[in-house]
Amino acid sequence: MMSNTKIGWIGLGKMGVPMSRQLIKSGFSITVFNRSKDKKKDLKESGAEIASTPAELIGLTDLIIIMVSDDKAIHAVFNGDQGLLSAGTSGKIIINMSTVSPAISKEMAALCKSQGNNYLDAPVSGSVKQAEEGQLVIMAGGEDEIFETAKPILEKLGKLALRVGDTGAGNTAKLAVNTLLAFHAQGLAEAICFANKNGIATEDLMTIINNSALGNVFGKIKGEAIIHDNYQAAFALKHIAKDLRLAKAEGLDTPLAETVYKTFQEAETVFGEEDIIAVIKQIK
Repeated sequence: MMSNTKIGWIGLGKMGVPMSRQLIKSGFSITVFNRSKDKKKDLKESGAEIASTPAELIGLTDLIIIMVSDDKAIHAVFNGDQGLLSAGTSGKIIINMSTVSPAISKEMAALCKSQGNNYLDAPVSGSVKQAEEGQLVIMAGGEDEIFETAKPILEKLGKLALRVGDTGAGNTAKLAVNTLLAFHAQGLAEAICFANKNGIATEDLMTIINNSALGNVFGKIKGEAIIHDNYQAAFALKHIAKDLRLAKAEGLDTPLAETVYKTFQEAETVFGEEDIIAVIKQIK
């Protein structure tokens, strides 16, 4: 894909804004749609054009990227009043970078194909900082030829863009990654709770962990969050709870998975709007 490719962007949440800005910085023409008007205003000031509906957006662009919250939002984007499919266009590439179920990707891919459009599921691993720096990890599912066509654009958003299989495979890979994320979050929280219960300060434990073979970026950031009692959401706990539900629906039933599933479903009711590491409050 060339730099003159016209890109449409749907979804201007915490990830959508920095990701779309990354493409603007890379010289692409971007048209955005978002239900919230204030977010659209911010992107317009960064150089984006504004579409009033998904149907209008697909008519103005060659490739459409979607970054929304869940399966319900995807249904609305594709099938809602003035949704993408209502435009009846063909020859477009639609890339769904949301963390959603493999089933909805297969459903939307079939609908896109019936109109002569192409669909990729390409969720990302990484948070706002990685999105701002174009350092996300992108895992894609779909036809190899379509992936290779879109890859130069995906590489503006991430340090790695890898096709892992057919439609839905990207979603499955992302659910596997986020299952491990849940393990890390709960494991760190439980280790801190155990240490504190036995008189070890969180600061000392994190110094030890961060200087050991167990040290990693996630642990360092979330350890700091616990130390400073800062649970403002970088990745909201409600989202990992949702992702674990999706993984469970796909057959995730191993011992650790059953445990984190139960913990995060219970935590969501009280701490859902806080960061994933607020799971420590549930454990306490």
